[in-house]
Amino acid sequence: MQIQAHLLIGGHWRAAGDNGTIDVVNPATDVAVGTVARATAADIDEAAETAERGFRLWRDVSAYDRSAMMRRAAGLLRDRIEPIARILTLEQGKPLAEARLEILGAADMIDWLAEEGRRAYGRVVPGRSATIQQTVVREPVGPVAAFAPWNFPVAQIARKLGSALATGCSIVIKAPEETPASPAALIRAFLDAGVPPDVIGLIYGIPSQISERLIAHPAIRKVTFTGSTAVGRTVAALAGSHMKRATMELGGHGPAIVCSDADIALASKLLAAAKFRNAGQVCVSPTRLILHDDIHDAFLERFTGYASAIVVGDGFDPGVTMGPLAHARRLDAMERLVADALARGARVRQGGQRIGKDGCFFAPTILSDLPAEAAAMNEEPFGPLALVTRFRDMDQAIAEANRLPYGLAAYGFTGSASHAARMAREVACGNLAINHMTIAQPEIPFGGVKDSGFGSEGGSEAIDAYLSTKLVTQSHP
Repeated sequence: MQIQAHLLIGGHWRAAGDNGTIDVVNPATDVAVGTVARATAADIDEAAETAERGFRLWRDVSAYDRSAMMRRAAGLLRDRIEPIARILTLEQGKPLAEARLEILGAADMIDWLAEEGRRAYGRVVPGRSATIQQTVVREPVGPVAAFAPWNFPVAQIARKLGSALATGCSIVIKAPEETPASPAALIRAFLDAGVPPDVIGLIYGIPSQISERLIAHPAIRKVTFTGSTAVGRTVAALAGSHMKRATMELGGHGPAIVCSDADIALASKLLAAAKFRNAGQVCVSPTRLILHDDIHDAFLERFTGYASAIVVGDGFDPGVTMGPLAHARRLDAMERLVADALARGARVRQGGQRIGKDGCFFAPTILSDLPAEAAAMNEEPFGPLALVTRFRDMDQAIAEANRLPYGLAAYGFTGSASHAARMAREVACGNLAINHMTIAQPEIPFGGVKDSGFGSEGGSEAIDAYLSTKLVTQSHP
């Protein structure tokens, strides 16, 4: 299979121009499997101008008809799950089973947003006089610039694309250059479902050049970004300097508090599955395991057993349960973080090293006895790295959970209602799951606080940032 990812502008798939192409590399083999077109400045401008035309058309399509097209797109995505999953595994590395789940999750998100768009209600506010009529109207904000990451390129774009289309906005998507073909397949489903060609644009290229030019373009009225906190700060500053509203879903360093009264069989199983999903390249991954002294050893034994049973390999191979890291930069980061932790006295309980010489494979790794100043305890690892620390009382556990500037996802396991209530009240995060791990379903809000961003991309809140509020007050003589 060879990937040839083109730009999409005005419904036309456009090959590379003067800026040439970028290689797409299979992280399981280190072999180039295709190319992606790199947008020029003229391409970026044309994509924004086309989105402005598309917005003038799409905003006048009824919410009912927009919803119907989106539902058709979700159906096409499900029908095409096998070829799209194979593309996703080829360019991103995750096992085929995980690729299929991502596509099904994206289809569910589109269905949910299609229905939410039909319920973007306004309201009537009683006037202070019988002759005054006051209505509050919610209108689409305008063309959207969306920036998506490589770890879940189909699911993350589905959130942004679905929210924009459901509310009557057009959109220009800057998809990840590492994983360009699976987002293109997602967008084809929308075009085949009847969405007008000017409504959706797709570009790739040098990220900083695209963000600086696209966000500044006067046609763009809304920015949505998923990625690292460091890059998110730059994108948010660009949006703010041009008075564009922004949704930022940024990095995390998920704490997981396991109390002495927790069901450790359940906790160890769920946390291991979540930690090593997508090779740990998940913003809501439980990264810091904060274990009560009384259950520390028993939990760690079970958790290590799950980690040692993981089969690492090419995502296409039967039986593989964890694929490679997405690129060599992540390998370098894992080796640096492990070396720093060991130099500071940490113990390797499992893994800790690269696997083989070909591909970007790193063993599922568990480190214990880390001091708080270890780099891995402060930087988002974004890889198969589980960091184990201890606590004696809830004050200590909550202090560690809140120690970092991140505030995306957190987890707690306890049999105590009072412990659960304290975590719900005191842990600073946008998403908290207690005694289970599900936090990113379509019907519930998803977003962070502190350095993990602002805004939501799930639940009824998902469409709010794509709508402007207009008051219409009228006097009737």
